[in-house]
Amino acid sequence: MFDYSKVLSKRAVELKPSGIRKFFDILDEMDDVISLTVGQPDFSTPWHIRDAAIESLENSKTYYTSNSGLLAFREEIAEYLSRRFNLSYDPKKEIIVTVGGSEAIDLAIRAVVEPGDEVLIVEPSYVCYAPITSLTGGIAVSLPTKAADRFKLTPELLREHITEKTKMLILPYPNNPTGAIMTEDDLKKIADVIKDTNIVVLTDEIYGELTYGRRHFSFASLPGMKERTIYVGGFSKAYAMTGWRLGYVCAPYEILKQMLKIHQYAIMCAPTQSQYAGIKAARDGDEDIEYMRDSYDQRRRLILKGLRDIGLECFEPEGAFYVFPNIGKFGLTSEEFCEKLLYEKHCAIVPGNAFGESGEGFARISYAYSVEHINKALERLGEFVEEIKK
Repeated sequence: MFDYSKVLSKRAVELKPSGIRKFFDILDEMDDVISLTVGQPDFSTPWHIRDAAIESLENSKTYYTSNSGLLAFREEIAEYLSRRFNLSYDPKKEIIVTVGGSEAIDLAIRAVVEPGDEVLIVEPSYVCYAPITSLTGGIAVSLPTKAADRFKLTPELLREHITEKTKMLILPYPNNPTGAIMTEDDLKKIADVIKDTNIVVLTDEIYGELTYGRRHFSFASLPGMKERTIYVGGFSKAYAMTGWRLGYVCAPYEILKQMLKIHQYAIMCAPTQSQYAGIKAARDGDEDIEYMRDSYDQRRRLILKGLRDIGLECFEPEGAFYVFPNIGKFGLTSEEFCEKLLYEKHCAIVPGNAFGESGEGFARISYAYSVEHINKALERLGEFVEEIKK
């Protein structure tokens, strides 16, 4: 009999499955579930963006693009970043179009991290950073943020965890799952800590357009920080383009050219039709962003009030489209709370520990759903909380 234990990669075997996926597997087997689990806009991609992709097909633009992506698209990305976030990148040397932001993160970590290097990862945060680090042989080091600090990375926490082996810091703001942001003053304090080190900063800013009450500020725009920063962005969240799998990464040429080699061998190029759609989105999509963000803000305020009325403590998120209420007072773990809610009330939210150990005692709730859907979920969640209080 063939012995798979002798052929499979030890690093792959030792990877833990996503905590989110485990919960979704339960969800898939049930009917009549009101779900607030998915981090995906409920809007359709705007028609003028879809039309650009359709036109590219009608004109037989079905070929490979350059590995870095269409130059016209990279130029639009550079213009967009300058206009929206005061960032300056050379479209010929400092931008790669990727298959979603996820590929960009993978390229960044693989191009920089070697076995034994330590990667500092703000938590709670999106689930991919630590596993990708492990696959490179790097060591993932958690920076556990707290609700008392509004889930921001503090300079004190960062200093505590820097060692001679620290190679990279991952800054995922606006944050999934907490909805936390970092202001310009917050980021200046982080820059002061690392300015005399050789630490590379990976900033995952996929939710950069979804902030409420203030504009997003990018770490790479701080004096002296661009040279050490790998900026990850994309079109999934701001333009409702999740299925188009369209992202990009910006970095100094010396770093980016190493990432490009990995991209060449693993991917070749991002889908051509998605890139033509992206040109249209980056050039003419500002109004789409504003419209969807205003709608998310309305839902944000609705769900925050609803949770507080139910009696769940929750800090006010200022970014992305998630709330992260504290559910720890009921004597249940995050998984127990969410599974019990799902089985008893057919209402689905995601356990906070799926995003790192510091997420225990919390749950992630997405408000990228209709107002009607959110109200139904809040009703079921309220009934559940009243019952487990007794």
